[in-house]
Amino acid sequence: MAGLGTMLAEAEPLENGFSLEITEDWLQGRTAYGGLTSAIAVAAARGVSDELAPLRSGQFSMIAPLAGRIEARARVLRQGRNATWVAAELTGKGGVGFCASFVFMRPIESALAIDHYAMPEEAIPLVDAPPVPMDQAPAFLRNHFDVRFAMPRAMLGEADLCWWVRPRERGGLHPEVEAVLCGDALPVAVWPLLSFRVPISSMQWHVNVLDPRPDADGWWLIRSTSEHAAHGGASEHIMQWRADGVPAISGMQSVAVFG
Repeated sequence: MAGLGTMLAEAEPLENGFSLEITEDWLQGRTAYGGLTSAIAVAAARGVSDELAPLRSGQFSMIAPLAGRIEARARVLRQGRNATWVAAELTGKGGVGFCASFVFMRPIESALAIDHYAMPEEAIPLVDAPPVPMDQAPAFLRNHFDVRFAMPRAMLGEADLCWWVRPRERGGLHPEVEAVLCGDALPVAVWPLLSFRVPISSMQWHVNVLDPRPDADGWWLIRSTSEHAAHGGASEHIMQWRADGVPAISGMQSVAVFG
């Protein structure tokens, strides 16, 4: 079972990208875990230039199941003075299964300094956090992540999940790739309300990247909440912090709920 760093290191170079194998240990149902395909797309986008600025924003579309041999390709859409727009596609045997759009932007001077994304005060310290049971977890989570409950159940809302997450293999990963790889690890927040039996599928995930640098131990605190679910869909907010409380990613996800 190879981690993403090993998969990328062993990938076959292609024009404008690379090819690699997504094995069964990375699956979530019949398709690859969305955080994995998103992280692969980030890696492909980063490959368009050695001089790209930091990743500022990304939009991921989960179009069709992806597993087995896939190809990842990226291209520059526009190169501006401060920002670069990059598109990426992942294709499998059935054609395009995933696409992404990115903005890479260099830091510039700003009069603004606002940070209201504080880590939850009720968060359980890592040393005291109980492990999440893995007996019914999807393959990708059992095989590639360490996860712990991060908030007491009594402090969580109706559609509200909060976990500590880190990848078991971290070697060779760009910080942005590692942060995105972990960012989609939680079940969608509405799933526990449905007794984990209703099929659910992520459709789109938008991330605003705040500070993706992992700490030395690689732990992230991730909280997923939903304020609206109806007509077969749910809108979710996903917030991700480093273990020291620094906000890393603020995201929104659109989820199909088949039941």
